[in-house]
Amino acid sequence: MIEFRYTGDALWARMERAVERVNERLRKTVRILEEAKIPYAVVGGHAVRAWVAQVDEGAVRTTRDVNILIRPDDLPLVIEAMTNAGLYYRQTAGLDMFVEQPEASARDAIHMVLSGQMVRSDDHDPNPDVEPNVIADDFRTVNLETLVRMKLNSFRRKDQVHILDMISIGLINETWLELFPLEIRRRLQELLDDPDG
Repeated sequence: MIEFRYTGDALWARMERAVERVNERLRKTVRILEEAKIPYAVVGGHAVRAWVAQVDEGAVRTTRDVNILIRPDDLPLVIEAMTNAGLYYRQTAGLDMFVEQPEASARDAIHMVLSGQMVRSDDHDPNPDVEPNVIADDFRTVNLETLVRMKLNSFRRKDQVHILDMISIGLINETWLELFPLEIRRRLQELLDDPDG
């Protein structure tokens, strides 16, 4: 039988701290990129959180990922700015990321998503450009249509869950189908047809 190592206030403190660490990573990254005047857009789970919070803050999920969309030509500038701020650059399995400690896990990294590139060979679309973008809270993110398209393009389990969250609060509905090409339209239709999984 497995037992909790932490209970009571200690467990609550660890859970709250885990979420806050991710938020701190995001805020620090945004501050660095804004100060360096490097174009970027927050994507992934934090972008979903920002859009969902506009409609229903009770539907916002936590996320451990910090994903930042940048242009490939700006990567050297990003590396310079981030390392000057005390972060460590790492490239693992072709992915560019930054960590706060040299031995830190990729799970705790800030991931750079390069615009114009395919993440996987079977992706329908390359990653979008960082512009146009919108200001959400204190950071720049992609517009909702671009975010949904990115999620449909990747279509991993977490991407599907993010889209289902947006469907559940009315951010996405049947009218969105006409915005996308057939292959990713089918993916959205699948989720619209069975929103409870």
